[in-house]
Amino acid sequence: MRKWMRERLKRRKKTDAPQPAEPAQAPLQPAYFDAHEAPAAEPAQDAEPEVAAAEEAEPSAEAAPVSRDSEPAAETAAPRRRRRGRGGRGRGGRSTRGAAQPAAAPVPAPSAEGAETPAPPQPAAAQVEIPVAPPRPPKGSVILAIGLPGSGKSSWFKRNNITPLSSDVLRMLLFDDAQEQRFQDLVFSNLRSMLKARLIARRPLNYVDATNLTPHERHNWIKLAKDYGYEVQAVYFDVPVEVCLERNRRRDRVVDEDIMRKMAAKMKAPTFEEGFSKVTVVRVKKKEAEAS
Repeated sequence: MRKWMRERLKRRKKTDAPQPAEPAQAPLQPAYFDAHEAPAAEPAQDAEPEVAAAEEAEPSAEAAPVSRDSEPAAETAAPRRRRRGRGGRGRGGRSTRGAAQPAAAPVPAPSAEGAETPAPPQPAAAQVEIPVAPPRPPKGSVILAIGLPGSGKSSWFKRNNITPLSSDVLRMLLFDDAQEQRFQDLVFSNLRSMLKARLIARRPLNYVDATNLTPHERHNWIKLAKDYGYEVQAVYFDVPVEVCLERNRRRDRVVDEDIMRKMAAKMKAPTFEEGFSKVTVVRVKKKEAEAS
């Protein structure tokens, strides 16, 4: 009798003593199957389906201890199939079909006449006035003599004690003949080089003694002077062609009458629009005009 009671007490202590908790099972990995394949039913194991279901419902909860005497019911539930998302297997596999799309920019509604509504006016930019530097004073002057042969240009320079850059003097220096007319380009290219040298040397007054009949002939002189910061003036000898012809007959160096009349036909008076800052007009006396 004592032996039987001792064994009964031992069995009661064993059943009443708390059983150690089983280690938590590893999280289940989802299984993917094709649509036409049915997953095979896995054999039921003791206490594993309930633990798996508990972990799937509450991942953070630990498995409850199971007594040896109690036998859980073997329930074989088929695992739920999951559709593979467009993002691929594993992480990020959710479908983006229901993702929110960014809202499109509102399109301005057309007006009653079919034209788009005008954009709101933009504020005008502030205008900044840049101070303009005052013009520099000219370094000097270039004075061009304009007139026919025999109009009195050389005499005017002598009366005013001026030694100009003369085309006749340059012909005499180059060809020993002031009436040489075959090398006009060579003569005037050298004459411009001489004026350029004076401008580089910053000579204040520079006179050019030549016919300079047309604006085209005067343009090169004006451009050269302004490029070096000089103003340009003109001395226009407004003398009738008949007076020039009469003077030409009395000179040692005579120009043909036909050439004189052709030159008089193409001569143009200087204007301020050409770039002259001052125009001085020289005319003959009335007695000399009447005598001719």
